[in-house]
Amino acid sequence: MPKIELLTEINAPIEKVFDLARSIDLHMESTKHTGEEAIAGKTSGLIGLGETVTWRATHFGIRQMLTSKITEFDRPNYFVDEMVQGAFKSFRHEHRFSYNDGRTTMKDTFIFESPLGIFGRFFNWLVLTRYMRRLLEERNKVIKEAAELTVYNPNL
Repeated sequence: MPKIELLTEINAPIEKVFDLARSIDLHMESTKHTGEEAIAGKTSGLIGLGETVTWRATHFGIRQMLTSKITEFDRPNYFVDEMVQGAFKSFRHEHRFSYNDGRTTMKDTFIFESPLGIFGRFFNWLVLTRYMRRLLEERNKVIKEAAELTVYNPNL
């Protein structure tokens, strides 16, 4: 199974970064290029333990739906979302946060498995792992910008 790990340093308090990372609204902002929208379950605000969200988006020219659920939650240290239904065979996305010397480190670990056996593994190697890494990097960029903007401009 492919595994993507990202570390993002953010000049903001851990609680703010944690909440932005679980914001449905900010997630939609970070994926607007795919037309991603929350259509069922928790569709706005902050998602929490046991809650689900169903996303609809276009990836690779195909309109898709995916439902994920928050299966682990310890504010402000970590949360985990896992696919309940969707195009992947499975995925688990771990979000971990630590705070040191005025900076929050956000660590993403995204583990996924594609359907279709050997064809899915080939697609992972050829395209999907790189595509998912870019989506996660863009999402983290948006979280970082939002967190740092509100720290330096508290009126926003």
